[in-house]
Amino acid sequence: MAQPLRTLIETPQAPVPARNEASTSGVSWAAITSGAFVTAALFLALLALGAGVGLSSLSPWSNSGASPSAVGLGALLWLTAVEIVSCAIGGYVAGRLRTKWVDVHSDEVYFRDTAHGFIVWAVAFVATAAFLALASTALVGGENRASGSETAVVDANRYFIDSLLRTAQPSGTPDEALRSEIGLIFAHSLRQRELSGSDMNYLADTVGARTGIPRPEAEQRVTDTFTRAQQATDTARRAVAHSLYWLFVALLLGAFASSVAATFGGKQRDHAHI
Repeated sequence: MAQPLRTLIETPQAPVPARNEASTSGVSWAAITSGAFVTAALFLALLALGAGVGLSSLSPWSNSGASPSAVGLGALLWLTAVEIVSCAIGGYVAGRLRTKWVDVHSDEVYFRDTAHGFIVWAVAFVATAAFLALASTALVGGENRASGSETAVVDANRYFIDSLLRTAQPSGTPDEALRSEIGLIFAHSLRQRELSGSDMNYLADTVGARTGIPRPEAEQRVTDTFTRAQQATDTARRAVAHSLYWLFVALLLGAFASSVAATFGGKQRDHAHI
């Protein structure tokens, strides 16, 4: 009985491995959430301010107010400035509010602060996009569901359809079914970027019967109206693409500003003296 006990006492015990990992996460979600809310709130508030200033600067008179092109450029610059300012403040707030890390290398602290700022930008962007999408759906969703997709297509080209069926002596109530049919033809032709021969003949016959003008004049009116509608569609498409490019640049600048501000705020948080 003494021999096994002696063997147990003399046997060396295995060393206990040292802990080299913290028990808490390196992500301060409370600070990130606070910074994201600050970013989203500032962005929406400044965006509303810019919209009010832009609308107030417009005027129907040619000799007063800013031109639509100047307002459009100013809106893009304002959007970029709003994104940078709101993201920088939100990232700074997250950097100052995050938990102070101890026994962590300075390079790791720098990386974590940068990541916190980037996550603040990402959360704020998703939250703001969801809010704006929900608001736009609530404002126009009911009307679109009630009117239907065909009516929405007609409304997009309403002016061109009215000019196509314009007569010297206006008649009474407009034929909504006819305008809806012409609107669908225009929408399909604009997607195909050309007006087929059968559609041209049908529209020329319809315009001639509706307005009483000769067939060659009806064909010329259809061609001119479709050309103007196509030019308007191309202009709107280029404007949307241009705006998306600016939005992409503004988002990149916002992510960079949020990351840098979070790093600056975290550095001030770590060097604060009690």
